[in-house]
Amino acid sequence: MTISAKDVKVLRDRTGAGMMDCKRALQETGGDREEAVDYLRAKGSAKAAKRAEKTANEGTIGHYIHFDGRTAALVEVNCETDFVANTDGFRQLAKDLAMHIASAAPTAVSHEDIPAEIIDRERRIYEEQVREEGKPEEIAGRIIEGKLKKWFKESTLLAQPFVKNPDQSIEDLITEVSVKTGEKIEVARFVRFRLGESD
Repeated sequence: MTISAKDVKVLRDRTGAGMMDCKRALQETGGDREEAVDYLRAKGSAKAAKRAEKTANEGTIGHYIHFDGRTAALVEVNCETDFVANTDGFRQLAKDLAMHIASAAPTAVSHEDIPAEIIDRERRIYEEQVREEGKPEEIAGRIIEGKLKKWFKESTLLAQPFVKNPDQSIEDLITEVSVKTGEKIEVARFVRFRLGESD
């Protein structure tokens, strides 16, 4: 099957992938653009996972102040090069992350960043709830783990559904931009301010 330069360009504009990668994706999927997008995303996610070992020392500070002037967020987003740090896509990601943090109020970047004593406290609360509900011993452990998993999803930035697209997690959003830029991208830290609230 012959793949036209126009088809390759359309796919490249849509995904940000390289020309040869786009051509290969179209050849592998018989010219089906939607399947080619999925093919590139799958390959890109694998590449992003390989890049996880690289260091990300460049980046930017994303910021957002809610229109009512009562909530704000700052987030440090890192990448590998200042070239990527200065691209519109990377800056938009930092801005979106700051807006998300202001809206969704995560408590940590990932569950690895939550202190063990806080996790233990949550676990004790769930153990007490399960006991109060009179759940059988053999399923109590699974219920507690399920509740903890749900709590991690609600309270950690990477696991939260993106406020602008709830079908996508923040981790998936970052991976998507990482695939397009070809660089490792990570959130180093963030802070959220709410008028009248203190830590």
